[in-house]
Order: sequence, then C-alpha cells, then structure tokens
Amino acid sequence: MVSLARKNLLEDIPRFLVAQAGIMFAVSLVTLQTGIFNGFTRSTGQLIHNADADIWVASESQVQIELTLPIPLSYVLQARQVPGVELAEALIFSGAMWRRSGSEIASVKVVGFDPNGQLFTPKNLKKGSVSALTEPYTAIIDKTTLESLDIKRIGDVATVNSIPTRIVGLTQGNRAIVSNPFLFTSLKSANVYLTSGQKSDLSCQLPSGSQELVCTNTSTRSPQSGTPIQPPPVPDKLVASDLITYILIKAKPGENLQALKKKLEAALPNTRAYTHDEFILKNQNYWQQRTGVGFILGLGAVVGIIVGVIIVGQILYSSVSDHLKEFGTLKAMGASDWTVYGVIIEQAIWMAILGYLPSVALCYGVATWAYATEGILILITPVSAIAVFGITLVMCVGSAIFAIQKVTRLDPAMVFKA
Repeated sequence: MVSLARKNLLEDIPRFLVAQAGIMFAVSLVTLQTGIFNGFTRSTGQLIHNADADIWVASESQVQIELTLPIPLSYVLQARQVPGVELAEALIFSGAMWRRSGSEIASVKVVGFDPNGQLFTPKNLKKGSVSALTEPYTAIIDKTTLESLDIKRIGDVATVNSIPTRIVGLTQGNRAIVSNPFLFTSLKSANVYLTSGQKSDLSCQLPSGSQELVCTNTSTRSPQSGTPIQPPPVPDKLVASDLITYILIKAKPGENLQALKKKLEAALPNTRAYTHDEFILKNQNYWQQRTGVGFILGLGAVVGIIVGVIIVGQILYSSVSDHLKEFGTLKAMGASDWTVYGVIIEQAIWMAILGYLPSVALCYGVATWAYATEGILILITPVSAIAVFGITLVMCVGSAIFAIQKVTRLDPAMVFKA
C-alpha cells in the first residue's frame, strides 16, 4: 500500500510540485509568523537580558519597560541598606533626540549604566569596549542601526539632544522590534543628555488672605535644545536628587527573592519589585494581551493553514477522482475500506514530510539573514518547529479525510461497467 501511495503521489510530477509548493507556502507562513511572534516577545525584554540582576525595582506606575515614571537616585543608597541585598546599581532608560547631519533627526533610547558596575553590560559587544564609556559623552550602538542613525564607523560624532557624542563601540543583536535604537552610555552622560536644554523657572505667589508664599518650580525644554552645545558641560557625578529609571538588585547567595522583594518595596516608597523572570513576563504579557500584535501575527498563521488545507485538499481530491477505478478494483478484490483509506492518508503524510523539510530549512535561512542584516530576531525553537510539523500533519491528513469522502461512496461494481 505504501508503494501504491508513492506511485499515486509521483505519477503526475507537475501536480505533485504544485501541491508541495502550496504546502511549503503554508508551512513557511506558519513557521515565520510563529518565529516572528516568539522573537518579538523576546525582543520586548531585550534590555532585561543585558542585565545580570536578580530583581528590578521600578515605579509602582510602571506598565512595561518603556512606559514608567522615574525614581530618585537616593533609592539606590537606601536599597543597599536592605538586608539580603549584595549589590544595587542604577539604570537610566529614556528617550532622546538623535541628530547626525543636516536637519534630519531620529529617536533613540538612552541606556545609562555604570561602566564599572557588575549588573549591566551590553551583550554581544563586537567592537570597542565598555570601559571606553568612562569618557564623557561616548556611546555604544548596535551595528544593525548604523544606517538608520547615519553612522559609518566607530569614531563618528552625532548630537544627542544638544550634546555632541562619539561612538566608541558596536554590539550585535541589541535591537527590539518595537523600540527605537538603543544608545548605551554612562550614567553621568545619560543624565546630561536627558537634562540638556532644559530651563527651570521658579514662580511664587501670595494667595489672598495667606501669609505664606506658594512657589512652583517648572522645568521646560528650549525649542532649540537640539542645537549642539559647544563646549558641552563636564558631566558631574549624580546626586541623590537626580532621577533614574530602574534599580538593579543582586541578592546575596541563598536569599529568598520573594521575601527580598517585599523588603525592598517596604523600604522604597511607591515602588514595585520584580524578579528577572517576572519582569520579562510582565513585558511579554503587555504586548501579547494589551496590544493587537499577537492577534495580527496569529491571524497570518491561520491564513497559512487555511491556504495549505485548500491546496492539499484539492490535489488529493483530484488524485482520488483520477484513480477511482483503481480504488474500485481494490475494493472488488476484497480490500477493506481502511486499506484504501490508508493509501490516501499515506499519500498525505508523504506530502506533509516532503513539504515540511525544505520549508523549515528555508525559514532558518531567512531567520539567520534577518538577524545578521537587520538585527530582527525570528526565533524558531525546537518546540515551535515540532509544533509546526504537527500542524502540517494535521493539515494534510485533514485534507485527506476530505478526499476520502469520494471513496466512501464508491461502488466496487463500477469497474465492471463500460
């Protein structure tokens, strides 16, 4: 029966190639869509993967890693006094304006950290060194963002807000699909970038019937804040009142992280603490459940499956129709219905295997190319590859069942009719 299934499959080569092309399209679409979704969810926490922290402390208003409120640097000093904390380091993560040439501007995400610290280091550093960030107004970017930021080589200078900045290093793979390019720099430089061009105004009023002045301190950014400052100010060491975005915590060996989280939240007002895994999951849930990204990518995968079912179903139905007399002969010779059904299902399984293998190889090639050239992660894991193979088998066998309906009503006596 296996031999008969193969003969039916390969009897008409053009028809076979059309069927395999349809299956390859469906499998490739499902594989790439799931890979893009997996890569997308991982890339939303790309910054978290660069840190070696057990716990992240953020504002209690934090929604996802790019949507939060700042907290004072003094919290870092307080966190270091909490029992069970081995290390506590500050991290600044905020948006800024990038200007390379002429009037063209771009948005970047400034990532300020301590170059001499232990809890945060840009991963996959290909050129340059983190120690170079100890020099004022230096930065490291990802090599896949060179073109979008109009950077040709290490040593080029651009303006971040109103501060001239020199590129001293390149990473590979530090790019989130939903985020602007990362600009890794020191805490001191990051603090100047984010406060440059700002003006502070103090206005005081004496309310009617009151003997005390009411003063309001407002901070505004000058419309010309993108104009380079020459020479730029010397970055000072951050003080307790300066604002940061996150506190990275390294727990002492054997410390219970859940208990340490509660102690940190009790010691630092208006904050929330997350373990490494909890913080990643919080970001993934935001993009999967509170945005339409997951729905759109899932819809593409469903479309691929529908296309595959239609194409395979048509090919198998046509093949069965062309071989009705042969199937009738088998039934007239005493072959059971399940024997005949087995030929069709076997044919569908071969179509699934022969369509799946080249499709997955092609998808791996596309994923490798996308990561190397664009820094976009299409994550095809062994689990997802096996799942797609299962979907392919179900798709093809389901189509075979549709074709089997033609044989179910077949009368063996038809082979004796003229």
